[in-house]
Amino acid sequence: MLATKNLLRRYGVMYALLLPGLLYFVIFKYVPMIYIAAAFKDYNVLKGLWESPWIGWQNFRTFFDGVYAGQILGNTLLISAYKLIFSFPAPIILALMLNSVTSNGFKRTIQTLTYLPHFLSWVVIYGLLVAFLAPGSGLVNQLLNTFGLERISFLTESDMIRSLIVTTDIWQSVGWGAIIYLASLAGIDPSLYEAARVDGAPRWRQLWHITLPGIRNVIILMLVLRLSAILDVGFDQIFIMLNPLNQENADVIETWVYRVGMQEGRIGLATAVGLFKSIIGFVLVLGANKIAKKFDGQIW
Repeated sequence: MLATKNLLRRYGVMYALLLPGLLYFVIFKYVPMIYIAAAFKDYNVLKGLWESPWIGWQNFRTFFDGVYAGQILGNTLLISAYKLIFSFPAPIILALMLNSVTSNGFKRTIQTLTYLPHFLSWVVIYGLLVAFLAPGSGLVNQLLNTFGLERISFLTESDMIRSLIVTTDIWQSVGWGAIIYLASLAGIDPSLYEAARVDGAPRWRQLWHITLPGIRNVIILMLVLRLSAILDVGFDQIFIMLNPLNQENADVIETWVYRVGMQEGRIGLATAVGLFKSIIGFVLVLGANKIAKKFDGQIW
């Protein structure tokens, strides 16, 4: 008890600063977890959570036996994999390229231009896509028509929607993500590069043996965080770009849960699918963390 009082007296200000963040997680993250029970109930809004009848695993069976379960899971995994393969390395590559630029003015200009899209909402970004890619009035299709080429329905073509999702995600997030890696690159000891140049090491050798090992910890940490949300493909982006013509290849778990839970009122079924997605993310975090420890020897 005395030790606790001493800690409170010594670090009272820090605990006070920590309190709002803790309250946020308790109120908005932990308290709502009570409603996980709805996944195992035939939830009725009028009866409430505790009065609704228990049905066990029926909601899970309803989803996995459904016609669209395979399609929705496949779309989610494919889009997540594409984003992991193409979107995750993009900020690293941009940071490495900017780190090699010697002109500070040019470097700041490129940084500003690349991270500005992060502040645009997906509604605005979709408006830009319509302006450029709309079948009739889009700038790209007008250029195609000028050269006598066939117009392309970029926004409604089912085979193109995944590429469009990944491309816009890279454009929107690459500059903002590069900030973290640029900060990590700034912490590498410059004397290491000087010693490498004295030994005659070319730039790619310096990159491979100094730069990448210098930011390895940050890359692993960001990868673990990315894997924790591997099934979160971006509800805002997918929802705003989804339409009946491209739904076959773009409908994912998050949009399906929204339709079933909010529009159809099947709260129990939507909660069950959301719980399944969260458990998969939790397992992936644990697995990625174990792999990270083997590569880096850190205990997180």
